[in-house]
Amino acid sequence: MPTVSVKTMSGSAAGSVDLDETVFGQEPNVPLMHQVVNAQLAAGRAGTHSTKTRREVRGGGAKPWKQKGTGRARAGSTRSPIWVGGGIAHGPKPRDYSERTNKKMIRQALRCALSDRAADDKVVVVDNWDFEKPSTKQAKAALDALGVEGKALVVVGREDFNAVRSFRNLPEVHLLAADQLNTYDVLVNDYVVFSKATLPSSVSATTVAAGTQSEGTES
Repeated sequence: MPTVSVKTMSGSAAGSVDLDETVFGQEPNVPLMHQVVNAQLAAGRAGTHSTKTRREVRGGGAKPWKQKGTGRARAGSTRSPIWVGGGIAHGPKPRDYSERTNKKMIRQALRCALSDRAADDKVVVVDNWDFEKPSTKQAKAALDALGVEGKALVVVGREDFNAVRSFRNLPEVHLLAADQLNTYDVLVNDYVVFSKATLPSSVSATTVAAGTQSEGTES
């Protein structure tokens, strides 16, 4: 069973915790994670793009010149796709980009992503976030003390108001509530930082992953 050290915000040791092997001890399945991430990104697309065909562009009802005798090519409308100001041939139309992905695949992809980060020692566990008041400076100092470099996914509880207000101004930090944990956000960040309260187990990961696919990603 994988084990990770628990630290305080100042970086000092605060014991250790056993990671749930069903969540952090899986063999990464790259094709599965790829499929789930693609589906999650597709679900976030609006699909509202639209272009006008020649029948939808205003005007062009009159034939621009007679069929024969002018020496020019035949033309029936000034709204043909080959004319400037004409319609668009085979242009995009509104569509639904969402893909069907079953819950078992979503859950397993999240476990694989967390296992990959755990195998690279990129999972950090904090005892708790002891912010007396919101402080971006203190949040930055905490990440430095924890040895977190590059992009970090900080998973917080919905009651951690001071932590949310402290981390949200750091451009390299992506904040996420524990019940919104998803494969894409785990993979796109270098480190995943949990508190002991938000550290997922087999039960919580099942509940979390089931509800993240339709939400897309947060920025």
